[in-house]
Amino acid sequence: MKMADNLSLKESVLFYLDRSGGLQKLTEDCKQFSDPQHNEAVYRFCISVNPSDVIEVDPVLGDCVLHDPLRATALFQSVCFLAVKTLSLVEKIHTESQVNVILKLTHLPPFPEYMLDLCSFPREYGPMRPVSMEGLVIAMTRVTKYTQGARFLCINDDCPSSTGFHHIRVHAPGATESATVRNDFSCMNCNSQLKEDVKFRVLGDKQLVELIHVKALDVLNAHQQSKHRYQSVTLFLRDELCNSMRIGRLYRVLGIPVHVHQWPNITWSVEANSVRLWEPEYPHKVSVSFQELLKATASSPWRFPAIVAHYFGLDMAPPGFYNTLKLCLLLSLVQTRADAKDTFHYLDLLVVTTDTLILDRLMAYSLGLACRGVRHQASGEMFASLSRDEHGAGTANIHAGSALLATGGICMLGDLGFYKKDRLDSIQSVLEGRTMSMFIPGKKYGEDADQQLSFPIQCSFWALTDPSQRSGRADCDVLGIAEMGPVPIQLADAFGLVIQCRDMMGEQTLLAQTVHTLQQAVQPGKPLYPSCWGFSSQDYQELLAHAQSLQVELSPGAEKIIHGYYMASRRVRTQSQGVKMSVASIKLLISLAEAHCKLCLRTRVLEEDAVIAVLLCENSVTLKHGASALVIPPDAVFPCDLRDVEGLHRRDTTLDELHQNILRFIYTYAPGAETYITEE
Repeated sequence: MKMADNLSLKESVLFYLDRSGGLQKLTEDCKQFSDPQHNEAVYRFCISVNPSDVIEVDPVLGDCVLHDPLRATALFQSVCFLAVKTLSLVEKIHTESQVNVILKLTHLPPFPEYMLDLCSFPREYGPMRPVSMEGLVIAMTRVTKYTQGARFLCINDDCPSSTGFHHIRVHAPGATESATVRNDFSCMNCNSQLKEDVKFRVLGDKQLVELIHVKALDVLNAHQQSKHRYQSVTLFLRDELCNSMRIGRLYRVLGIPVHVHQWPNITWSVEANSVRLWEPEYPHKVSVSFQELLKATASSPWRFPAIVAHYFGLDMAPPGFYNTLKLCLLLSLVQTRADAKDTFHYLDLLVVTTDTLILDRLMAYSLGLACRGVRHQASGEMFASLSRDEHGAGTANIHAGSALLATGGICMLGDLGFYKKDRLDSIQSVLEGRTMSMFIPGKKYGEDADQQLSFPIQCSFWALTDPSQRSGRADCDVLGIAEMGPVPIQLADAFGLVIQCRDMMGEQTLLAQTVHTLQQAVQPGKPLYPSCWGFSSQDYQELLAHAQSLQVELSPGAEKIIHGYYMASRRVRTQSQGVKMSVASIKLLISLAEAHCKLCLRTRVLEEDAVIAVLLCENSVTLKHGASALVIPPDAVFPCDLRDVEGLHRRDTTLDELHQNILRFIYTYAPGAETYITEE
């Protein structure tokens, strides 16, 4: 009866392969083995299998594919061997065991039984069936070799197995190298010892990857520690899957859980079947409160983001405190993303302040609103570290540091005064090149040659510096230049946007912050500043997620202001200060303008967005290199208090005046500006 069942299932396999185009692909794949010099023990074929289509053809075969993959592989192997022999596709294939079939599943049913939560424990023995899992790559090895298949011959010359392809060993999920190749196998015919025919050994590529639940990043965030413990899972990537994953990225993996026996240990691992990039879904709605605010401020392109920043982080500081920094934090959160072309956009911030405690808390609060945020400890590993692989390969295992773990989000560095000079130099190098290099000594990790690997750094960096600490540069009397403590000017330039939060002078200001801190300690969670606008942390998180998803384009007016300011500023500063405005300045201006446009929930960057970008950028350059002919106040973006409508009106008027000043600056100093800037 079982033989009849197998025959029926093989007929279903043949029908499915014919219907899905699998037989045509098998024919194409066989052409690569037509070379007479190409002699191997086994020939590998990858077959794409859609479980839904298989179930439509034969429910029993579909159940076999989903719950007994080894048996399903044997059925497809038998059918493929018969097709190869019947159609005379590869003359060098003599036995069924020479056909190494790999079933590549397109997907799994969307039911809990087929999902593996990486937080679930314990991981016990169970059926070897495919499951789907989602997680973050935190470590990976270099690509090494493993044995796909090997041919063994009987040492007894009189035995039929002393020639031909009677004894073929093929790698199976969960099998170690010694399970495929070793010297104590016995002949099935005469029980004599088998000896490998080494010239027929087939090697493949292998890579080990550590995958962990994405919630493990909460431990590295600035919030309180989680009560959960997270443990990574080892994935085995083989052949075409090697190098398909990158450290710091999120993936959805289909694989078969296996127990790998390496005496005296047993490790729980997963043989990957397919790998796809994965991004968790975040709510993209805008709360009713923000929708009402957007309607109420529709008359001005500047008011909505100003009020959003004004009431941001009220748990850390009273409204109106550090508004410029709050706005820049929101802009960085909005702009940090990868677009449809996989081009990463970032917005780094360096904050100059003597009040590091309050601003550290404010930045830590903002970090919690990022889709991914990692708070780096000065004593930890920032980029990557090396160790020896513990799964028998002995190769180098590359572990992600804070910057790689923050891929696609924010890496908060904290106070740069706690970093040594060599670490500051490394940060500068990464900020300038957006890549980090790692040297792997070959001798130490079982390789013939040393290797230099590079990893892209795709996150925004936030940092603080205290100007009251030791100086990173000589004293300078140029108007506008700020003391930056231990940060050298080259590192400040690499950050791009520098913000100075000036000391809060006056007893009234100091009293307001003191009262705020004490009330937060005595009555945590109680609203301290009742107003007509009340926004929760969830409101801000949803607003940022929605703004981040918007696709924007530059209007001609915004483009002219950005280009004109860059050309004029480059000309003025080169002539008067010897400072070269790099192309990175244009990228910074565009990023700031786009981010401000998104925070306004618009899809077209207006001149007003470009004005905010110019003011922030000019203040930043002034702090690093001194004032220019474009003279603007230090707090140009928030020149007055925003407690009432009158304050908002005064701000609009001031920004309009600064807008005209920028246009006059461009008209006066930018080469050829008269062709696109009208003098009024």
